[in-house]
Amino acid sequence: MKISANRSLTTALLGSAAALAAFSAPALAQSSTPITTEEVEAAQQAWGEGIVKISTAHANGDDYKAVARNHLDTLYNYDDGMVLFKPTLAAEDQFRGTYDEALSYFVKGMRAEDSGFAIKGWTDVRFENEGIVTDDDNAMAMGNYFFTGPDGSVTKVEYTFGYVRDEDGNLKINTHHSSMPFQPAPTQVAQNGG
Repeated sequence: MKISANRSLTTALLGSAAALAAFSAPALAQSSTPITTEEVEAAQQAWGEGIVKISTAHANGDDYKAVARNHLDTLYNYDDGMVLFKPTLAAEDQFRGTYDEALSYFVKGMRAEDSGFAIKGWTDVRFENEGIVTDDDNAMAMGNYFFTGPDGSVTKVEYTFGYVRDEDGNLKINTHHSSMPFQPAPTQVAQNGG
């Protein structure tokens, strides 16, 4: 009798779970459009153009902080969730988990080490992806990006960006890790045989 009661309860629970899954699956499928590689590449293009716009506004004496705020508002997910941000030139305060900390990194402000990465006069930003992984409402891209300075010099930086789709269907950055390529010390090269 006890076994029968447990079987009935199990059947009822499984039936309810199946009904719930069947009911909610179409709603999820309709509200979710998988992120594509092309969307990630467009988001990268917009990010690079945004950095150049901030630099240009600074060079022209315009309100570069407003341009930087628009860059963060448009491209980063600070409004809807956590952003894991590890900027390239951050050593003392390596991670920028808040909107204001990210703004400080780009245009200098609340952190003493921040010199304003986005106001260094960049004239171009170019991405070279090692790979892009997409999975429904999430995507990751990793590779190198190249920043062209006002004198034409190019700085290579390694990156990993993560993206999510917001409720309006736009891609937003939820992970941003940048670092300079590893440069072995001369003694390491000599010890390792060149």
